[in-house]
Amino acid sequence: MKQIIQDLKDGNTILEEVPVPRVKSGFVLIRTTKSLVSLGTEKMLVEFGKANFIQKARQQPDKVKMVLDKVKTDGFKPTIEAVFNKLNQPLPLGYCNVGIVEKIGKGVTEFKVGDRVASNGNHAEYVVVPKNLVAKIPNEVSDEEATFTVIGSIGLQGIRLLKPTFGETIVVVGLGLIGLVTAELLLANGCNVIGFDYDPVKVQLAKEKGVLAVNPSDGTDQVKFVQEYTDGIGADGVIITASNKSNDIISQSAKMSRKRGRIVLVGVIGLDISRADFYEKELSFQVSCSYGPGRYDESYEQKGVDYPIGYVRWTENRNFEAVLNAIKRGSLDVKSLITESYELSDYQKIYGDMGNSKAIASIINYDNSNSEKVSDNVIVKNKNFKGTKGIIGIIGAGNFTSSTILPKLKRLNANIKYIASSAGLSSTILAKRFSIANSTTNYKNILEDADVDLVMVTTQHNMHASMALEVLKADKSVFVEKPLALNKFELEEIIKEYRKRNVSVSVGFNRRFAPLAKKMKSLIGDNTNPINLIATMNAGFIPQDVWVHDMEIGGGRIIGEACHFIDLCSYLTGSKVISICMNAMGKITQENTDNASILLKYDNGSNAVINYFSNGSKSYSKERLEVYSQERTMVMDNWRKLKTYGFKGKSNFKSKQDKGHLHQFKELIEQQKSGGVDGIIPFDSIVNTTKASFAAIESLKEGKWIEIE
Repeated sequence: MKQIIQDLKDGNTILEEVPVPRVKSGFVLIRTTKSLVSLGTEKMLVEFGKANFIQKARQQPDKVKMVLDKVKTDGFKPTIEAVFNKLNQPLPLGYCNVGIVEKIGKGVTEFKVGDRVASNGNHAEYVVVPKNLVAKIPNEVSDEEATFTVIGSIGLQGIRLLKPTFGETIVVVGLGLIGLVTAELLLANGCNVIGFDYDPVKVQLAKEKGVLAVNPSDGTDQVKFVQEYTDGIGADGVIITASNKSNDIISQSAKMSRKRGRIVLVGVIGLDISRADFYEKELSFQVSCSYGPGRYDESYEQKGVDYPIGYVRWTENRNFEAVLNAIKRGSLDVKSLITESYELSDYQKIYGDMGNSKAIASIINYDNSNSEKVSDNVIVKNKNFKGTKGIIGIIGAGNFTSSTILPKLKRLNANIKYIASSAGLSSTILAKRFSIANSTTNYKNILEDADVDLVMVTTQHNMHASMALEVLKADKSVFVEKPLALNKFELEEIIKEYRKRNVSVSVGFNRRFAPLAKKMKSLIGDNTNPINLIATMNAGFIPQDVWVHDMEIGGGRIIGEACHFIDLCSYLTGSKVISICMNAMGKITQENTDNASILLKYDNGSNAVINYFSNGSKSYSKERLEVYSQERTMVMDNWRKLKTYGFKGKSNFKSKQDKGHLHQFKELIEQQKSGGVDGIIPFDSIVNTTKASFAAIESLKEGKWIEIE
């Protein structure tokens, strides 16, 4: 299928061939018939993509600071690689989609196959959208009209925040697409509406809809105009739908408002607010968030958990329905806003010179005559894998895959036949970038291909165990990016299946493969005497609403990341964990804590302390390890330096912040090519580390030492 994307690196707007997205639980697969180009928002994205690096940096000063902080901790080269990796990830364009429901995911009862629906899907022939961002289209509303559903909801949410009453005077600043829709909805609400815009075409269109529209370029003073119209009272409310970096708009909005007036920002403007402008009139100011309540709420959008209507009358989905109903009743006329209409193949007529476009609303039409020919697999590069061993299929095309796994595999000239992602775009982009033969949205294509020897699972954590099980049942070796599982039940299922098969299971515990880790191990030697270890992970803050903290999806950062150092300590001690105790910071501790100290006791008498902290400075080393043994000490700092005390010979060792990924993958590929099935990390050690991470959470809950079975 075809999809429009914006390349952030070279600025090109591309019509990309990608596989049809996979429908998931709680989601709906839609075959697109029409979509609306939001010229304001999409113009900003296109122009950002075309900007050079310095211009991009000026537009995002907060990101520049993050880059500088990363240089201090990680060094220049890794930081530049991370920046370019981010720029290599194109943006899918569009969020005003209309189409026909083709498939429904598990748990979706609100829709059936064949329903006409509006959603915030992209400009693509097929889209997968969560059910709370999809609304049925009334029979009386055409597909073209329904493409305005999401745009209308943005304006409607601004109105709901403003809370206008019948007869009030409301000013709309900026009569672009959202501004015109907002003005018409205000008129339907019984308000007197004044509109300002510098485009004479938009001003005339607003006048035809009944708006008192004014073009300030003719010399009209906006503040005086409003004051005169309201007999010196001022506007009851102002909705700003303009896009402009100037601070004049917010200042003028305050000056034209009455005492205790309301100002709502829907657009993007300069916000250097004068206190005096707001203080004297006791004005209220609020920023509207997109389509309404539920926006950016993981539970509402991704998990389909609706807000009770008795407590939240208007959610984003109910706003969608309200806009469609307004179009149905005729109180919102959107046909007059359509400036142009093109086939998908002619998309450059819209995007080619968007900076100079005078269009208000552009419609993209989709030819569904070849809908039966679309596939869940796209051949990106023809390759012959006949007679080749060690062929890889990758499930998961996220940031870690693009920034770490694939660059390392490319250096090793790995034979990768597939990369899979649920939406298809990210896997296609990575397949092109790293010369991978196939991009697919159906991971079963990988499992059913006899050529594939090794499957690498790099999805979100909650999918690791189930994917690993399916790979094992397909009699293929599996590499799972840590963690292997999120609970004891999942782990036991994997153990049972592994025992039946003659394949290998590997987990992304890469630290033991780092050059400095191997050096420490060689200095310790084959000595089985107990040692003491103190490991510190200055992990950095991650907001609580990020998926890694969700115990059902990410498993928390102890299970998901601290496991690295549990494995590293086990590697250096040459023993297994027999008991564990974890204490977390704070009076009230939660199982998804990311500020904790873990004490490990090993079978050979060794002790290890792992301090996993997220409240440290970014300018301090991210990882540090101290080893104490037989009146000797080793201190490893951030995988760059190792200093030894009490050892004979050289005492200072350096590395290029190598955490072991490349060395781990090299051993993994060599093992697969040789047909080995023992695993690059002993399976019993993987199991012990995984059980220890579970036990750490159990210890926190119960407040005692937990024995490892």
